[in-house]
Amino acid sequence: MVQPRRFTRKEYRRLLEAGVIQEDERVELIEGTVVEMSPIGSRHAAGVKKLNALFHQALGERALVGVQDPIRLSPFSEPQPDLVLLKVRPDFYAQDHPGPEDILLLVEVAEASLAYDRQVKLPLYAQAGIPEVWLVNLEENRVEVYRNPMGGAFQEVRELGPEDTLSPMAFPQVSWKAKEILP
Repeated sequence: MVQPRRFTRKEYRRLLEAGVIQEDERVELIEGTVVEMSPIGSRHAAGVKKLNALFHQALGERALVGVQDPIRLSPFSEPQPDLVLLKVRPDFYAQDHPGPEDILLLVEVAEASLAYDRQVKLPLYAQAGIPEVWLVNLEENRVEVYRNPMGGAFQEVRELGPEDTLSPMAFPQVSWKAKEILP
C-alpha cells in the first residue's frame, strides 16, 4: 500500500524557501499535509477586516493581532487562522511563529470552509491547547465560541446569535454583541 509522505514544519519551510511552494500560495500545513485553503470571498474578507479593526480599537497595545499568519501547533501542523490575539512580545515573534502558549484567542471566519474548520481545525486547536476559539459562522449568521480544551476537545461550546454578547476570556472587560462581529 502506498503511504503519503508527511512533511514537518521544517521541511515545509524549506519547500517555501526553495520556491516549490510560492509565498503567496493559499496553503497551510495540517498534520504533515500541505492543504490548499478555500478562496476568500468578499464577506469573509470583510469579517476579517472588521474583527481586526474591533480588536485594535478595544485592546490597543494589550495584545498583538495576527491576521492570516502561520502559527505552530506541532512539528507537523502550521495552520493560518484568520486572526489570533497574541501575548505582546518586543520581537513581534521574529524568531519563530507563535505557538499555543502565545495565543490568547484564535478566530476563524467560515463561509466555504465551515465543515473543514469544525472537523479538522477545531480538533487540532483543542489538541494543541488553544484556550479559546471563535468560529464566525457566516452561513448561519452566528458566532460559535469554543473554550477550555481537554483531551483533544473543547469542553465548553456556545452558539451565539446576533443579539448575544461575547468577550474574550483573556479580556473579559471587553465585549461586543455578535452582530458587531458579523459582517
